[in-house]
Amino acid sequence: MPVDAVPSSALQSTLPKRAFAIIFFSSVATAIGNNGLISVLPLIGRSLKIPDEMVVAIFSLSAILWASSSPFWARASDRYGRKPLMLVGLTGFMVSMTVCGAVVSAGLKGLAAPMVIFGALLLGRALFGLFGAASNPAYQAYIADHTPREERTQSMAMLAGAFGIGTLVGPFIAPYFIYPVVGVAGPLFTFAGIVAAMFVVVWRLLPESRRRPEAAEEEAEEAVTEKQRPMWRDPRVVPFALYGFVVATCQTAQQQTLGFLVIDKLGVTPLEAKGQIAIAMMMGALAGLFAQWGIIRMFQMTPKQLLRWGVVCGVAGNLLVAIAPDFNMVVAGYALASMGFGFARPGFTAGASLAVGWKDQARVAGAIAAVNGINAVFAPAFMALYHASHSAPFYLNAALMLCLLVYAFVSKPLANADPAAVTREEATMATIERSDEGA
Repeated sequence: MPVDAVPSSALQSTLPKRAFAIIFFSSVATAIGNNGLISVLPLIGRSLKIPDEMVVAIFSLSAILWASSSPFWARASDRYGRKPLMLVGLTGFMVSMTVCGAVVSAGLKGLAAPMVIFGALLLGRALFGLFGAASNPAYQAYIADHTPREERTQSMAMLAGAFGIGTLVGPFIAPYFIYPVVGVAGPLFTFAGIVAAMFVVVWRLLPESRRRPEAAEEEAEEAVTEKQRPMWRDPRVVPFALYGFVVATCQTAQQQTLGFLVIDKLGVTPLEAKGQIAIAMMMGALAGLFAQWGIIRMFQMTPKQLLRWGVVCGVAGNLLVAIAPDFNMVVAGYALASMGFGFARPGFTAGASLAVGWKDQARVAGAIAAVNGINAVFAPAFMALYHASHSAPFYLNAALMLCLLVYAFVSKPLANADPAAVTREEATMATIERSDEGA
């Protein structure tokens, strides 16, 4: 019997709990570092007298390299295995953070001009974009290797929660790593050390991915019915990639401008605002985690529902930030928008994964990783818009996500992103085949 004719209830997850825990906490470690860096970057930039637009541009080259290299790393994970690519990504993060920490230390000691420091930071962060991109497609493909369709949304939501924990913990603990000798470079060295510990855990304890028993048949079936094409031209994936690109752009724009908005709302120095910046990001992370680990699991939400509710909350949250008269309203709006992103991210990630079969999981993971990274290229433009009007980036975010809400209804792949429909179809096919066998 072909795998597509097997009722999904018969397809069991083969993902070991320890393996998922290792992947999850590896994702948490890098998310803590990345979000911790975002929270201290305004402090670093203004301490080194680097213009705000150039501070957020530090992520631009890294984003381009991330988007360019993600599909390559995804294909490499098919060839060399998921685990080696995770190790490559973790190494890229460690080296990048260490280099950036050394550069910031040199800048604080006045060893080079601000523009020289900016160039060195740009290149140091680029190492993460080039090599750090190897881990995310491998994480997602590892999960898909072991998870049947009806469980994949929940698994992807759990994995997406790693990003939420990073957003929660990274900005909160970053100020405590501002040491007397190295100053604001301290968090960068510390985050590199945390990821180094996870590198050892992955290397020593994570087993290499093994296919689900059904995957070989699934792959053979797809080889007959589907001709491989580039993911950016695959009509099954393009709507999810487009949706994800806009969502990721809006989230990055909000994160990159939040620290500057808090400083300007409070009218204090960057170092005096570090606690409030951490609080704002922490509340957003809690809201995102509540969405991913609470609401999604409680109501068994499908990708179709997540795609719609995600942008609804995103629109409302960004409008609140745009009209916020004070810090408290900024935090409330940011939390609501973060809840929306907490819905939307697993929505388009799981939806894209469900749209393709086993043999395309690494490739679709690479495509999703690319759209999650390239959006940072637009951060300087949002920062320039912020300087023109503090509320303008948030009004723009609200307008973009309102367009996505319409798109989520009119796009057939997005409107049909429901694993329950796949389950019903599989059950029907199984009944037909049993009838044919009986005849």
